Amino acid sequence: MNRIEIEVATPEAMTALGERIGAHLRAGDLLALNGELGAGKTTFTRGVGAALGVRGAVTSPTFVLARTHPSEVGGAPLVHVDAYRLASALELDDLDIDYPASVVVVEWAAGMLDGVSDSWLELEIRRPVGAETPLAEGEEPVEPRIVTLTGHGPRWAQLPQVATGSDRPVPR
Repeated sequence: MNRIEIEVATPEAMTALGERIGAHLRAGDLLALNGELGAGKTTFTRGVGAALGVRGAVTSPTFVLARTHPSEVGGAPLVHVDAYRLASALELDDLDIDYPASVVVVEWAAGMLDGVSDSWLELEIRRPVGAETPLAEGEEPVEPRIVTLTGHGPRWAQLPQVATGSDRPVPR
């Protein structure tokens, strides 16, 4: 297992992180996203979709469970799954996703990937308590996120160098 922990300062930086990781993705790649409601899972996935050049707005597939975004540039489609309402990995399997031919991003993935793949990239997104950055009066505060990227299996033995730009490694 290989692990990197970074701070992502803004929603725009979360999208940019998705774009940087998305630039490394290919058919057969699986990403497991975990974090509380509003943590930035869909914002991250929007960046992945931009990097892959997929068709359609990347929005949360909460009520349809899975949404396929075909590539407009001849690459693999993005399959965006929201597993929040699924009870088990068997229900995820029932969605009949073509993992080898797609880039698959599963939100709320904890406990859902048993037997799906021997290699995946896991992102745990969390909000530090009381981490709001105050802005001008009337603007919404921005809460930085701590993103832990953990590579599982041979595909992710060497994580891409994503801790650049406005993302900072978290001091230990």
